[in-house]
Amino acid sequence: MNALNVAEYTHTLGSQAKAASALMARAPAAVKNKALRSLARLLREHTAALQVDNARDLERARAAGLAEPLVDRLKLTPKVLDTCAEGCEQLAAMADVIGEIIGMKQQPSGIRVGQMRVPIGVFGMIYESRPNVTIEAASLSIKSGNACILRGGSEAIDSNKALARLVQLALAEAGLPQDAVQLVQTTDREAVGQLIAMPQFVDVIIPRGGKGLIERISRDAKVPVIKHLDGNCHTYVDDPCDVAMAVKVADNAKTQKYSPCNASEGLLVARGVAPEFLPLIGAVYAAKGVEMRVCPESRTLLASVAGARLVDATEQDWSEEYLAPIISIKVVEGVDEAIAHINHYSSHHTDAILTTNHVHAQRFLREVDSASVMVNTSTRFADGFEFGLGAEIGISTDKFHARGPVGIEGLTSLKYVVLGEGEVRG
Repeated sequence: MNALNVAEYTHTLGSQAKAASALMARAPAAVKNKALRSLARLLREHTAALQVDNARDLERARAAGLAEPLVDRLKLTPKVLDTCAEGCEQLAAMADVIGEIIGMKQQPSGIRVGQMRVPIGVFGMIYESRPNVTIEAASLSIKSGNACILRGGSEAIDSNKALARLVQLALAEAGLPQDAVQLVQTTDREAVGQLIAMPQFVDVIIPRGGKGLIERISRDAKVPVIKHLDGNCHTYVDDPCDVAMAVKVADNAKTQKYSPCNASEGLLVARGVAPEFLPLIGAVYAAKGVEMRVCPESRTLLASVAGARLVDATEQDWSEEYLAPIISIKVVEGVDEAIAHINHYSSHHTDAILTTNHVHAQRFLREVDSASVMVNTSTRFADGFEFGLGAEIGISTDKFHARGPVGIEGLTSLKYVVLGEGEVRG
């Protein structure tokens, strides 16, 4: 496809999405739910066929020398597909928020003023690797009454095309416009440049992938972007705390899985509990092969831990998202220094305090400037499914309407509605 053809093609996708969005916005909840249940059924019925298409992507990825952990993210196993189907069914079972009116209040003039929840319209989703994101994005788009244009990574093109065909089949079965979910069929990078520069058709762009992709889109987009660049999350162990609980949670926050953006990359420990806590968590990390990037004080307290891999932390470590078995560790005076450190170095994604002091917990919740702030639990819970959103389309560290895991409500907007009985302004 040459540049001119790519521009024409994406323009057509945009025009079709805009037209479909008007039909989706007025679609009854029962019809949208029928499409979601149809999609769940089709995913289960076509599991074997989807794996044939997926195998072509896997073969191409291995031939190109893609690292095995990255190849693993491309796999559409029966379990992955069943999880996608379950997600569609869960969304279908959830209440429909479209058209809901909140905060209706009577004014002195006699008019009543409230806000109605409405779809955003058309969103563009640009993502890498995991083809299951195609289903997550499509299903959330259907439930929220939007239209979407999806642009997956070239490494998953066959899988994404096969999944998108099932989505359009499910939409047709429910009597909804097939153009409500469109997949960009070309791997030409110019299609991304076109998609993020069509404000006449696209209302918001959601990038999901590596920092380079998100930085590029944030820089070049001519439409609003819901984004998070990285996940430098922290767990702060307070004085006082339940030390045994703190060890369990700090372990889970780092080692339950290393690659997600909600894994803790920094561990802050109050000076009063550091001598007791650090050798215990250090032994856990040592046993799991986690490298510890340490401040001088924590190095002293961890020196006696058998097998500990200790490296002196640099200034860069406090800002680093490792996505690997590495964690930075710093001893702080207390809650004031912990909050200041987090607000300075974190990516404002997710940060947690482990404490038995209610006042400290409340201060942490109020003063830490992050999308998700937690007390006495693992940062790994910062996830749309775990938050009860049904699914998520991404996590936002922006500060406008969508912040944290973005589910159905994050794909909606509010408009004012005013009800009167002939009142006129004096």
